[in-house]
Amino acid sequence: MLAQSLMKTDQAAISVADLGAEDRMIDIVLANDAHGAFVWGVLDRLLDEPRCNFRDVTASGFAAMEAAVFAYGLSVGGRRGARTALANFWRRVSHASVFANDRASQLRSVLEQSIDIDQIRVERCPVKLCVQAVNARTDAVKIFSGEQLSIDAIVAAATVPFLSQPIEIDGDTYWGDGDISQLPSARSPKTSHRLIIASRPSLFTTLCPDRSFSSTHCAIKCAPVHTIFDSQYRAGTELFVRPWIDWGELTDMRDRGRKCAEGWLATDLFSTDQRRAIGCRTQYI
Repeated sequence: MLAQSLMKTDQAAISVADLGAEDRMIDIVLANDAHGAFVWGVLDRLLDEPRCNFRDVTASGFAAMEAAVFAYGLSVGGRRGARTALANFWRRVSHASVFANDRASQLRSVLEQSIDIDQIRVERCPVKLCVQAVNARTDAVKIFSGEQLSIDAIVAAATVPFLSQPIEIDGDTYWGDGDISQLPSARSPKTSHRLIIASRPSLFTTLCPDRSFSSTHCAIKCAPVHTIFDSQYRAGTELFVRPWIDWGELTDMRDRGRKCAEGWLATDLFSTDQRRAIGCRTQYI
């Protein structure tokens, strides 16, 4: 049984036809190296912004856990439900890290208390969730979505290679560290922007496959790509690697994420889709 119960609302899902002229549909990409509580802060601030509506969420690493909680909260309680679900999830993370040594067991327990996987897989879920994991035997990246989504797949995406045993799924084993920089460009007419939340902007430098170095225009009209990154990211301090996670430290990182998202929104970046596209990988720092 879920420890958290959210009231369902018919307004959790918003169709593109219902969006106003100032609304924008966003695909969110959560990098595996992004500090988790920083991601929480960015998502928390975006949920406050009525112009932001969400279509797809793709994540790897520990961010896959947050993406699942984000999608679940939106599905059962709209924006307020997503904010509540994320806050409750992080309280469980802080509490669970004090008492257990088995990281995989921690992840699974926290996730099972935070989401109903069937709620995320249903057709009416307002966002499509995709999580990336790596085949521990072949190093091939696999994307789990739709009916393939499971608690095992999300835990596998969040499992640090060699620190914990890989997770068995359908006769093969998987763990995290998927490279989301290799994701295809966002081409859906329903998506006006793709937002990447990462530790640093240099991860995402791959040009759109339609462009050459001499071209100045994208023929397939990829969505503008934005990056929000944590300038105070500390390499090597992965969540759950340390023996404890202080709640005050987590909320400080959350507030830093909110501040960065606030700065991004304040620059009126949504106006970029009104201009002639001259690049597919525009980054906003």
